[in-house]
Amino acid sequence: MGAAVFFGCAGIAFGPALALVLLTVAAEPLRVIVLVAGAFFWLVSLLLASLIWFVLVHLSDREDAKLQYGLLIFGAAVSVLLQEAFRFAYFKLLKKADEGLATISEDGRSPISLRQMAYVSGLSFGIISGVFSVINILADSIGPGIVGIHGDSPYYFITSAFLTMALVLLHTFWGVIFFDACEKRRYWCLGLVVASHLLTSGLTFLNPWYEASLVPIFIITFCTGLWAFFTAGGSFRNILKCLSCKQEDDSRVMRYSALQVPFED
Repeated sequence: MGAAVFFGCAGIAFGPALALVLLTVAAEPLRVIVLVAGAFFWLVSLLLASLIWFVLVHLSDREDAKLQYGLLIFGAAVSVLLQEAFRFAYFKLLKKADEGLATISEDGRSPISLRQMAYVSGLSFGIISGVFSVINILADSIGPGIVGIHGDSPYYFITSAFLTMALVLLHTFWGVIFFDACEKRRYWCLGLVVASHLLTSGLTFLNPWYEASLVPIFIITFCTGLWAFFTAGGSFRNILKCLSCKQEDDSRVMRYSALQVPFED
């Protein structure tokens, strides 16, 4: 039973991310490099947030439960702000790299577009964030023990898996929106990304009241996904074409009259 819960929850949490990596990233070396570097940037932001929270906890009264809970919320907010700050730093780095790749290329164009880098960097932030948020939970799911035997919710593991899946997708969407907003200097979009990230992180403190956290987070995920889709240049027409699985016939006729070989005498 423990193995089934482990593999089931791992598949829910990282199945979509694994599919995206295999289908869109693994075959391109530059995208793999962007993916790994993005994970490193997220890890540095987590390290700084952990140091701030660690220092505050040791400087405060550890016996005060309300104070410690408040510091935990404060630490989560600081972690979100640092993640977005390092996302901006990563954007600046990739922007410089994009200009350098365009300079050394033969046709003067970068082999990877900024939108592709935004997508891959967001995916890397989401994957590494999901790993750190659920890895200990997956380890405990193997056993021994039964969740809910003392009256707790028996849906702890599967809810954590769905929350992790939403977090991975959200980081991917946030990456696309964030990079586009930085490129076009749409500061209100940056504010909405940071605000939605803070809201998502704050909703997790409602657990174990999972209905109050899981449902709003998935609504945010769906809305953010639509926003990222249109930001990347998508449209409803493209969705209908994809669902119909039909290719448009090229009805254009090329005229060769100007290319005809003159008749020989």
